[in-house]
Amino acid sequence: MTLNDSRNTIPYPTPAHTPPHDSNIPLTVLVSSRAVIFDENNSLTISPATLTLSPQTGTIISILPTILPPSSFPPNTKYIDHSPHLLLPGLVDAHVHLNEPGRTEWEGFNTGTRAAASGGVTTVIDMPLNAIPPTTTVNGLKEKIKAAQGQCWVDVGFYGGIIPGNADELLPLVDAGVRGFKGFLIESGVDEFPAVSSSDVALAMTALSSTPTTLMFHAEMIPPITASVGDDVQVSLPPLEPSGPLTSYSTFLSSRPPAFETYAIEEILSLSHLAPELQLHIVHLSAVEAIPLLRAARERGVKITAETCFHYLALASEEVEDGDTRHKCCPPIRSSSNRDGLWSELSSPNSVLQTIVSDHSPCTPELKLLPEGLSKKSGCCGGSHGGGVVKGVNGEVMSREEADEREKGDFFASWGGISSVGLGLPILWTEATSRQKSSITILDVVRLCAVNTSKQVGLSHKKGALRPGMDADVCVFDDQGEFVVGREEMLFRNKVSPYQGRKMRGVVKETWVRGQKVFERDGANGGFVGKAGLPIGKLLLEKRKC
Repeated sequence: MTLNDSRNTIPYPTPAHTPPHDSNIPLTVLVSSRAVIFDENNSLTISPATLTLSPQTGTIISILPTILPPSSFPPNTKYIDHSPHLLLPGLVDAHVHLNEPGRTEWEGFNTGTRAAASGGVTTVIDMPLNAIPPTTTVNGLKEKIKAAQGQCWVDVGFYGGIIPGNADELLPLVDAGVRGFKGFLIESGVDEFPAVSSSDVALAMTALSSTPTTLMFHAEMIPPITASVGDDVQVSLPPLEPSGPLTSYSTFLSSRPPAFETYAIEEILSLSHLAPELQLHIVHLSAVEAIPLLRAARERGVKITAETCFHYLALASEEVEDGDTRHKCCPPIRSSSNRDGLWSELSSPNSVLQTIVSDHSPCTPELKLLPEGLSKKSGCCGGSHGGGVVKGVNGEVMSREEADEREKGDFFASWGGISSVGLGLPILWTEATSRQKSSITILDVVRLCAVNTSKQVGLSHKKGALRPGMDADVCVFDDQGEFVVGREEMLFRNKVSPYQGRKMRGVVKETWVRGQKVFERDGANGGFVGKAGLPIGKLLLEKRKC
């Protein structure tokens, strides 16, 4: 199955009858006047619905396109009417850096998945880098599995990584259950995950050519002739002749032009003939100039798709204040006109942008080098990680005094990554409903953030849609509610995000994972109301079949 499929290949089943009224089977029934389900033509639609869930099996027993009364069910049924809020499938965030083990001061399975659950995300796929060891070997995967046990509030899958010299590890990682692979065509910024050359990519494509998986790329490369930066993606030296102050976002943006992305994508496409049946994928595409290249390749029959991110759709370079390194990521946030182009492409019936993800890539506040004013505004005071010392990206240790001497607000020296896991649904909904020319509906949000993301990682048989027999993952969404992003809404470990202080439209009221309510807005235990307030997430390690 590819993301290019316009229809889900799972047939729409005839709704099952509800159990007899005297049944002893414990049931949970969720109803609403509005739910995003599939109609008889297998198309997403908004309809009244009755969802019957089995807490025992964790699956959806039946879906009926009407609201049945409580009297239709056994007396021991848990029956909840969520009208007029929307019942959505739990979102699948297919691009998250949880950083554990090794860099748990940046993020961890517990904090990252709590944040995900608070935003209606019921499945996250963890990226192979920023943890130590990275997921580039089976042993590295085993270390990550060990670290994740008993910590996850939602279900978690894992990607493997491609780095120089690990081609022989790829098929064993497939057998061990990774959902896909990612490589960098430019240095990642962490020593243990180096960039791959064209020959490394060729080896990976050949090794995976007949395997049901997805080979993904951080598509940035420095063109042969450039006035740009050294080849590091997250932390780099400035250009020899910078276009302006290093604390100016425009200086940073001009150092990473769209040619970085188009050059890398051209290199990937030049190798695609080595594995014509392998699904290729471009992560976090930001430059609209890359879209025609991908469209032309798809028309030639190349199996390639791309994702974009919430920050490329919600933020714009003109709005970034001097020194506000909370906005730094690679590829960079580009202009408002580029943002408009991404939204236009999402509205295209044959869009190359098949998924939207968070690319949650956090770090400690110290590594963001925020100026004092912004640091205080964010509530990020020094000394929260290690007392009198500060730990650098690659483990180097500096004193607090040495750290304080670094230039604050330097877009080149600060870590590149946007923190947003759990905020994606309101970010996207806020922007979609505020844009005059946007044709993106809640059906598109479900398609881009649940249906297609589950396909991308080979989980569409159990995740990403409300269908009988699939996992009972449900997001209860108040599409009219509003809130302002404060520290209490940012449940990831480090409260450093460009969304702080922004007014959002759309509030996740509840999140259900496999028939168990794990999050309830304003509920006890900070809203985490699962079994005895404990995590119930599973690790998704079944071998991928499609």
